Amino acid sequence: MMINIAPAIVVLGQNSVTVARKIITVLPGATLYGLAGRTSGVDVSFTNFGETLRELFAQGTPLIGICAAGILIRTLAPVLSDKQQEPPVLAVAEDGSAVVPLLGGLAGVNDLARRIAEALDVKPAITTTGDLRLGTTLLSPPPGYHLANPDDAKKFISDLLAGAQVKLEGIAPWLSDSKLPIDPKGDLTIQVTERLVTHTANCLVYHPATIAIAINGIIGYADDAVALVQQLLADARLERASVAGIFAPITATADIGIHAVASALGVPARFFTPNQLESLFSQGYSPAQAAAIAATGTSPITSSSPDIAIAIASQPIDPNTIGQPRGRLAIIGTGPGGSQWMSPEVKEILKSATDLVGYKTYLDLVGSLADGKQRHESDNREEEARAKMALDLAASGRYVAVVSSGDPGIYAMATAVFEVCDRYAKPEWDTIDIHVAPGISAMQAAAAAIGAPLGHDFCAISLSDILKPWSAIEQRIAAAAEADFVIAFYNPVSKERTWQLAEARNILLRHRTPDTPVVLARNLGRPGQTVKAIALDQLAPASADMRTIILIGSTKTRTIKRRDGNIWVYTPRRYTEQ
Repeated sequence: MMINIAPAIVVLGQNSVTVARKIITVLPGATLYGLAGRTSGVDVSFTNFGETLRELFAQGTPLIGICAAGILIRTLAPVLSDKQQEPPVLAVAEDGSAVVPLLGGLAGVNDLARRIAEALDVKPAITTTGDLRLGTTLLSPPPGYHLANPDDAKKFISDLLAGAQVKLEGIAPWLSDSKLPIDPKGDLTIQVTERLVTHTANCLVYHPATIAIAINGIIGYADDAVALVQQLLADARLERASVAGIFAPITATADIGIHAVASALGVPARFFTPNQLESLFSQGYSPAQAAAIAATGTSPITSSSPDIAIAIASQPIDPNTIGQPRGRLAIIGTGPGGSQWMSPEVKEILKSATDLVGYKTYLDLVGSLADGKQRHESDNREEEARAKMALDLAASGRYVAVVSSGDPGIYAMATAVFEVCDRYAKPEWDTIDIHVAPGISAMQAAAAAIGAPLGHDFCAISLSDILKPWSAIEQRIAAAAEADFVIAFYNPVSKERTWQLAEARNILLRHRTPDTPVVLARNLGRPGQTVKAIALDQLAPASADMRTIILIGSTKTRTIKRRDGNIWVYTPRRYTEQ
């Protein structure tokens, strides 16, 4: 049985983390959940075991608990209802010496147990009678096959175990190589077909993933595309459960109809480069026909649409080994520092991405979420080269995450990527699905650490004059100061740039009093974090570096001195007196 949702591995103590990491090697994409205060180096920390487990179970997430089987059973007992819907649940001994499937027999729990046991070099504790005596699990076929009538399987398996014989119609090595009592004259039947058939109680029907649907060009709106493909399948008497994937030339990657059909059928969309289809084009095949042949190795069946071709392979096909997926490029912001400031969206992207591109310091902030990924490190100033590399990787079908600290759209890599797309405009980049995932900005984190200095109108200005002239920076500082904005200074000081901050202070003092509150926040969310407030006339180049964000108060910004010696800084929402 194919597990479509990445499992959650739940541990209660640090000793279990090592075993969990071994399991993750055979279950890429799995998320490691650890009890807060007792574990470290996990993907997600939790405080309430029962609530976390039941929530994951309700979401259909396969669960691997490295703990006693009893605690899993007692925890999930209140939410057990429909075994047709429940995800796999397994218990693994803390030392990895035992793997026990508990729930999810219809969802492939035994196959999952075998994979985990192989990684741990132990024998899984499988107790399912049919699995043991028949040498296969009829209720959860292997990837590439779909059981059409599971409601008939219970009696069918009971009859087999009672001595009935079964005849096999169609080709399925996993069945013919099993211990099933196969007899051409058997009273029971197993049928393996991609055709539409009528189900009966004495016949189990398996649909193999042998159908490839190839689409080229825009065939209408998303709903029209889905309706057309469904009608073509019905006219050909083909079962939609046998569709393995949607295939197309890479030039059609952005066609919304292709992705709508793939989503409606629950299969991946895969694409062929011109080189992969060139020989078929030379033989006179259309782009859709060529893609169908490349996917299956067989000629397409007739189709009433010139932009769609359907072909049937002689055996199940794995679409993930054919062509390439649509390249994806996510430009993410990790927040200013610690992983606690990463959004759930960003964490999901990092878990799914194949490649991470970024400045080494920022990639290091990702921590264990970078495990198993291809890292592409570069110097902080090589932004254009980094953007080109990321786009080229994504164009080859990779899922690339460009990693920025803070928010990627604020003086960071999102703009660099779009600048490169605009300037160089490579045709292959048009095929990429580009997405920007926001992060907590440095100015937001700095403000939150000391109160609410951004409580009224504010702006952000970079003091770096590498990409824009100092004259423009001067003009903007003066305009923002005159307009009485709170101002966030990014990139205030570097080894090569020191005088700009002093000059900025002098401009501000023409519009602000010397005691105007200034917030200096350095190494936010990282070891050595400092956040303090000083007066504007004390601001000097020695006060900051490139890891410092500076917030300059407006004429209304106030401070509150606390009994413990600390200071709150805030800017009132109203400019008029109460």
